[in-house]
Amino acid sequence: MDWLRALQRLRDEGRSAVLITVTGTRGHTPREAGAKMVVASDDAWDSIGGGNLEASAVARARALLAAGTSASEQFRIALNEHAANEHGSQCCGGEVEVLLEPLPARPVVAVFGLGHVGQELGRILSRLPLRVHLVDSRAAYVEQMASAGLADALADVRLTHAPAPETALASLPVDAHVLVLTHDHAEDLVLCEAALRRGDLGSVGVIGSSAKWQRFRKRLREAGHTEAAIDTITSPIGLPELRGKQPAVIAISVAAALVRTLQDEPLGPIVLQGSSSRAVRG
Repeated sequence: MDWLRALQRLRDEGRSAVLITVTGTRGHTPREAGAKMVVASDDAWDSIGGGNLEASAVARARALLAAGTSASEQFRIALNEHAANEHGSQCCGGEVEVLLEPLPARPVVAVFGLGHVGQELGRILSRLPLRVHLVDSRAAYVEQMASAGLADALADVRLTHAPAPETALASLPVDAHVLVLTHDHAEDLVLCEAALRRGDLGSVGVIGSSAKWQRFRKRLREAGHTEAAIDTITSPIGLPELRGKQPAVIAISVAAALVRTLQDEPLGPIVLQGSSSRAVRG
């Protein structure tokens, strides 16, 4: 598998990777500028030339993955018998500059309920570098969302018709962020219970008034959930300072609050804003 297909597969699987590129060469080198490879925590694809050069780059890439950093960095390595090598001698006689670009796994966000607010929210989230699951128990609303023109979305968007939406919630990866906005309060409550039973989601938010949430809290306590567990659910959702009942306004508020949550995560600000810094090592 070449580096490009490997990168797409890792993205589809929600796994982090490092893209390694030969950015410059001098003298005799095993690969030319532009050669690339992809490194994951447990595998690697393609090659930048083998030997100490490649082994050093792979080791550094895996250190970046283990540290959870998203900052790109460069290093230069001499290919001669006088260079200090950790992974065997490589005496082509040249010098290679390599760029390592960490590509963190995209955060996963699931929106349950594709009514007026859910569809507006889905459109907004599709413009962010996320993996977005849009779920509804009603086939007609999933079809409406499918025709909303998401083909050019920046996000990886998956539309799901789930008559029992708690089954879709159960299939989400660990640390996924869940937003519950269905048309049915009973369905909302079922999803809350399913989220609490998992206990490994990144965040859970439920649309509605404070009065609705107080009723939900009572029902969740009666179902045997602890106060500490119930407190992990946020309701109402959105930014309290952003007022308005139009679906688009509510969706903007909810999306903004979600972005704030993502930016509080270790890689959130870099993932969403696309910023990076580069450290050059001689």
